[in-house]
Amino acid sequence: MAPLSINPRPLNADERAVLEHILSAEFDGASQLRSQLDRTEVTAVWGPDSVSIDLQVREPCEHAALPTELVPVDAHVHDPSGAYVGEILVWADRGATLAALEFAWVTDEMPTSLPTVMHGRLSWPS
Repeated sequence: MAPLSINPRPLNADERAVLEHILSAEFDGASQLRSQLDRTEVTAVWGPDSVSIDLQVREPCEHAALPTELVPVDAHVHDPSGAYVGEILVWADRGATLAALEFAWVTDEMPTSLPTVMHGRLSWPS
């Protein structure tokens, strides 16, 4: 299914918190991606009720130089019992600017909210 375009809007608090958490990791290009957050807009959702979104960074911004389009951070999501329920993937357009935030879940039901950051981990209510 193709993403559903929306009128560009700023990141909401949950989206920003998850991105800040993932981008707090140290890797080549992390500081440039962090600097883009204030200029990042949501331009599409991946489906009705999906929390996965497409992003666009307004220029001018400092570009990262990632070797791949996937931000190199393992962002596993666990429910309150500690069970693995998925992971958050952050994508970068040509390795340079934030492009997407994806909740890749392994549960039977699609998540309707992003995980919260608790005690340095991404936690999702069961």
